[in-house]
Amino acid sequence: MSDNEICEVVITADDAEWLAGFTRRLVEERLAACGHQTPAIRSIYRWDGAMQDDPEARVALHTRASLVERIVQRTDREHPYDVPCVIALPIVAANPAYRKWVLDETSDGGFEVGAGQ
Repeated sequence: MSDNEICEVVITADDAEWLAGFTRRLVEERLAACGHQTPAIRSIYRWDGAMQDDPEARVALHTRASLVERIVQRTDREHPYDVPCVIALPIVAANPAYRKWVLDETSDGGFEVGAGQ
């Protein structure tokens, strides 16, 4: 994986304020350049054999592909769900200036996940 690849990481949660705070920490720590949050979505899914229909919030983080694993680990550690939704989607094309901004605002340096907490 090239350090110049960017992607979108989607995370959902049942608490929009928790998700906004989590997003803020990821941006502050340069794990993501930004997060575009949709505060109200409707999730329909099967959990423990039963159908669920629940309100949730969703954030789309823009980051380096090389940082996805750190974001997954961080989410697993801090998210209130047993199995949080964290998926990374490739960005096949982007405004070159925006792509550069995402790379400039993120860091794949040797810091540990959750450093600065």
